[in-house]
Amino acid sequence: MEALNLYGIEDLRYEDTPKPMIEKDDDVIIKVKSVGICGSDTSRYKKLGPYVEGMTFGHEFAGEVIEVGKSVTNFKSGDRVVACPTFSCGNCHYCREGHPTRCVELTVIGARNPGAYAEYTKLPEGHVKILPDSIDDDTAALVEPSAVVAHGFYRASITPGSSVAIMGVGSIGLLAVQWAKIFGASKVIAIDIDDHKLKIAQELGADIVVNPMKENAEGIVKQHTDELGVDLAVESAGSPITSEQVLALPKKGGEVVFLGIPYGDITLKRYYFEKIVRNELRILGSWNALSAPFPGKEWNATLHYMSTGQLNIKPMISHRLGLQAGPEIFHQITNKLSDAVKVIFHPGK
Repeated sequence: MEALNLYGIEDLRYEDTPKPMIEKDDDVIIKVKSVGICGSDTSRYKKLGPYVEGMTFGHEFAGEVIEVGKSVTNFKSGDRVVACPTFSCGNCHYCREGHPTRCVELTVIGARNPGAYAEYTKLPEGHVKILPDSIDDDTAALVEPSAVVAHGFYRASITPGSSVAIMGVGSIGLLAVQWAKIFGASKVIAIDIDDHKLKIAQELGADIVVNPMKENAEGIVKQHTDELGVDLAVESAGSPITSEQVLALPKKGGEVVFLGIPYGDITLKRYYFEKIVRNELRILGSWNALSAPFPGKEWNATLHYMSTGQLNIKPMISHRLGLQAGPEIFHQITNKLSDAVKVIFHPGK
């Protein structure tokens, strides 16, 4: 089968790779129909992290069941499905407490287990969920990142009528704009230096958009919140700069949820650090997309809101490509030669 395999820093190869086989009784082999590029994929492409040389990459996908192990009872050949790509051990202190995202052995396919940039992939039955007919394959490829965002919102104290600022509206931030509305936000302020992404954010429900290269984001937020600040600020850009600046957006007693991953040191100016202390902010980290019972309410909620249309994915998808285009598009994205928002691969085409 065709696949994209990672061999080293920026060494992604389009290759012929053996098709997965049933090895365990609960195995489910899935023909991949749509699979997306995640920000964590581009980071691993540039910096590696935990991975096995030559591993098939990718983890955000939807597809169709083609074969199951003998103990599998909930799925059959032909079922349209999505699957949670994350493994937790189930036995560590955090798993036993019901917090699988904090598992000490947490891993995702595409790192130590073969991923979904391939014609076929394999996961245990407990990771697989039926895909409603109302959700198309490209939309379903974003169930996993949507569940990641939902996990962050479930961590926060957002209530109907809350004001929310989203700092960074790449694919995670665009999903955050929509989840903020789903959770009842009355006002969503989207902040990014890319006017094209801000336009998409407006289409997806942002009430106010701010380009901090042209306007003072903190001032605009205050202007639209009676000089108080927002109830919740979400950092989804994953840069050292925005990880600092986001602290100035909430009101006193407000919250910050960090969804982005800044792959660099964060240095806080006194001005921003004092926002934490003097404004008594509640700072929340959010990691992955799991809760108990596995894989969690984030997955069920995402499927529900995709089926109702309240999570609208189509405006986010900028590229639909065959896997053979993988090495070049990764090169373009990591070298800022592409205007990609969300790239979807269609294996076998």
